[in-house]
Amino acid sequence: MTDPLYPTKPRPGDRIAVLSPSSGLPGLFPLPYELGLRRLLEDFSLKPVEYPTSRKMGATPQERAADIHAAFADPGIKAVLASIGGDDQITVLPHLDHTLLRANPKPFFGYSDNTNLLLFLRNLGIVGYHGGSVMVEFGRPGAMHPMTEGSLRSALFTSGKYELTSSNTCGDVGRPWEDPHTFGSEPEMEPADGWSWHNGDRVVEGISWGGNLEIISWLLMADRTVQPVDAYAGNVLFLETSEEMPRAEEVYRILRNMGERGLLQQFPALLMGRAKSWSFEKPLSTQEKAHFRQQQRAAVIRALRQYAPRTMTVFDVDLGHTDPQLVIPVGGRIRVDGPARRIIVTY
Repeated sequence: MTDPLYPTKPRPGDRIAVLSPSSGLPGLFPLPYELGLRRLLEDFSLKPVEYPTSRKMGATPQERAADIHAAFADPGIKAVLASIGGDDQITVLPHLDHTLLRANPKPFFGYSDNTNLLLFLRNLGIVGYHGGSVMVEFGRPGAMHPMTEGSLRSALFTSGKYELTSSNTCGDVGRPWEDPHTFGSEPEMEPADGWSWHNGDRVVEGISWGGNLEIISWLLMADRTVQPVDAYAGNVLFLETSEEMPRAEEVYRILRNMGERGLLQQFPALLMGRAKSWSFEKPLSTQEKAHFRQQQRAAVIRALRQYAPRTMTVFDVDLGHTDPQLVIPVGGRIRVDGPARRIIVTY
């Protein structure tokens, strides 16, 4: 990858697009979505602009691609934010116009299934931002988390270095979005142990690649947006898992297969997000959640010992499906300083 292209950032008062490139969940759950829109307008002084599929469930891949094209091509739109993730954005990729997007770079924010579009843009040389969905981070009940808000403000409005810090509390227990009472108070949080370092004896600085682990496994199966393995030599890998809570054995198998492809060993450093360990389908207790995260960490270490034994790894970074959430630049620069126990990203 050549030097990354950081798109021009919006300023207060600018118009920004709010799209649903994956799922039209804003149409089913308007409460967190409209709260997120209101915070963008009132707290961030940005003017959200919705598109035909922003609240449409079941929109075709062609319809969603048309919204992406319209948002990026409009010179009055200064950034593009995803409403939420989903599970089929991979079907949108074949309908995207490389030339149009490359000629009209914009900061794009999203995560989870939006890993698809983030890595598509990365292949065009455009830095995107893993984090900050309208329904979840901006639409958080009660108030935005201060760490999340600070990271989002910096990524949205500023350019330059930003030091990530670990949180002493975390949360991943949800409440029903259809219930207005959910939004009367902030989510419950639990004590967090902070980051855990493996092979943290050196400094690694490079361009970032990664996203949601399950989505990356699908992209690898479909051979979409993944370049020859040597294109990632010296890059910084970042990964996280979703509310589907893949078993530790599945996490190991995905990483093992990345190793068999020759991909895993290209990365001298890995940032591993704190594993999502609760869902409505799997409402684990506090003790069970800790065990789940411990098992997932062990699965990652197992794969690394087999395929990338020297890779420096930081576990439980506040990225992806966790609260608070720190924004990670995709295709941007990250410095991982093991001896100093510091992570510095460039927004």
